[in-house]
Amino acid sequence: MSGDSDCTRTSPSAGSPSDAELPPDRPKYVCSLSPDLVTKAREELQEKPEWRLRDVQALRDMVCKDYPSLGTCLDDAFLLRFLRARKFDYDRALQLLVNYHSCRRSWPEVFNNLKPSAIKPVLESGFVTVLPRLDPEGRHVVCIRPDRWTPSNYPITENIRAIYLTLEKLIQSEETQVNGIVILADYKGVSLSKASHFGPFVAKKVIGILQDGFPIRIKAVNIINEPRIFKGIFAIIKPFLKEKIANRFFLHGSDLNSLHQNIPPVILPEEYGGTAGKLDISAWNELLLASEEDFLHDFSQLVLPCDSSPHDMLVSGDADEKQCDDSLRGMKPQLYYCY
Repeated sequence: MSGDSDCTRTSPSAGSPSDAELPPDRPKYVCSLSPDLVTKAREELQEKPEWRLRDVQALRDMVCKDYPSLGTCLDDAFLLRFLRARKFDYDRALQLLVNYHSCRRSWPEVFNNLKPSAIKPVLESGFVTVLPRLDPEGRHVVCIRPDRWTPSNYPITENIRAIYLTLEKLIQSEETQVNGIVILADYKGVSLSKASHFGPFVAKKVIGILQDGFPIRIKAVNIINEPRIFKGIFAIIKPFLKEKIANRFFLHGSDLNSLHQNIPPVILPEEYGGTAGKLDISAWNELLLASEEDFLHDFSQLVLPCDSSPHDMLVSGDADEKQCDDSLRGMKPQLYYCY
């Protein structure tokens, strides 16, 4: 399903289409949120159930009018992710959708052949996993452990591919779209040589995706066991983080009591002073690998039309790009200093 054909089938309209007007191959949206989450979405995201499909149609119309060659999926459920991530602000949701595609098309090393089976070695290493239990706010906890990565085995882009697929799987849930996620990153054993792989290009790309190129709400980033070198990295990337995101970073060092103030021990594995048993990566790996066909289907709808180029949809200004490049070039000398 290409963006052109969808836009041809769906003409702009002021209201939401009736069931009879929906294209025959477009699935009908059915809300899976509990009454409590419907209330939460209304209060925090400005989502009104009675206007939901109207809002989705408005975003669809904007895509068809302003970006007819975007090559995006236009299903209700897919577009709703972007509206929720931007609190139903049409313009900001459209920008996020364009950024989402721009990020994918401008980094082929990460997004070509992107499927769970392709990143199986990363999953088996335990570099990224999702804890089995939700936190008290109903949020999944994504656990990232850079020490599990051996650079000689595969490039850092494979780790980024694994994180991206993890986020794609999580955001399929409407509960996650409303509640957001929490990140727990354990930097134990990260050396200068390993940190050097996270250079200016990679740093800029990752920040761009997480801040402005993916429809997920990151509610907290908890860093533990960070060496001195991490403080240097964070000092460099912090100016490029939005204030709201930067304020959600918590550096705990080796203080597990500090970590437990943000993530309760009852959902944490023993490795982090929790009571939920040993960290088990097998359940998440099996779930992600079992989703192969779903990913192949979903990603097949995100097509780069032959008459457009990735640069047509880039939204960052050249001045901002240059500033980011110039500032990040100073990373390596500062890393050596911090180390």
